[in-house]
Amino acid sequence: MIYVGTSGYSYQDWVGTWYPPSTAKRDMLKLYAERFSTVELNFTYYRQPSARTIEAITKKLPQGFRLFAKANSQTTHRRKREAAGPFKEGIEPARQAGMLAGVLAQFPYSFRNEPANRDYLKELAEDFDGYNPVVEFRNRSWSKLPVLDLLRRLNVGFCCVDEPYQLDLMPPAAEATTDTAYVRFHSRDKSKWYEGAKERYNYFYSEDELAEWKPKVRKLADITDAVYVFFNNCHAGHAAVNAEQFRKMLGDMGLTVN
Repeated sequence: MIYVGTSGYSYQDWVGTWYPPSTAKRDMLKLYAERFSTVELNFTYYRQPSARTIEAITKKLPQGFRLFAKANSQTTHRRKREAAGPFKEGIEPARQAGMLAGVLAQFPYSFRNEPANRDYLKELAEDFDGYNPVVEFRNRSWSKLPVLDLLRRLNVGFCCVDEPYQLDLMPPAAEATTDTAYVRFHSRDKSKWYEGAKERYNYFYSEDELAEWKPKVRKLADITDAVYVFFNNCHAGHAAVNAEQFRKMLGDMGLTVN
């Protein structure tokens, strides 16, 4: 099964560009779930999720909807293992509802392929055992076959990325290290990458650029049980539009897409 969605859903600049004009914030998730069956929760990166908030979210979603929760920055950027417990407590309602597909741990560019950081991956695998963790690397130093072997031994997923090729970031490899494949589309505009998150992801993928990933996703679908594809180019609804375009492309190939 292939699931296609976006990184987050609550953006004011989607109103009038993807959401209908005058859409209230409280109605965004319901409208989103009418058109997608998965979402990557990214507010959990900025603040620890509360069980009350996550329960309220799950109650707005239809049966069969799938959530990936982005690990809190305390886990990925400050490397504090004690943050894992409160995080798991916060997302427990999604797990109990059968909606939690996994946890994404997005590490910063400063997280290099070094012994101490490889040891931390082992600790992360322990802390999120049973939560289907997936890791995203930004630094190209992780683009090595032994890293994939390490992730397989740890039963940790590998996040495939589409981002500017020229900045020593991770290349667009289509690899999977568990039964779950994961793909994130960020941007290909290297000129905006270091201008802050608001401009970094201000990018709209062309159909030709999306088409480059069709055989890659087919490959991932052949070697895993589930493929999750999330668009993080969230400016002005670009992510939602591109996600719908890409979902149609995959469906036209005869793939089963949600």
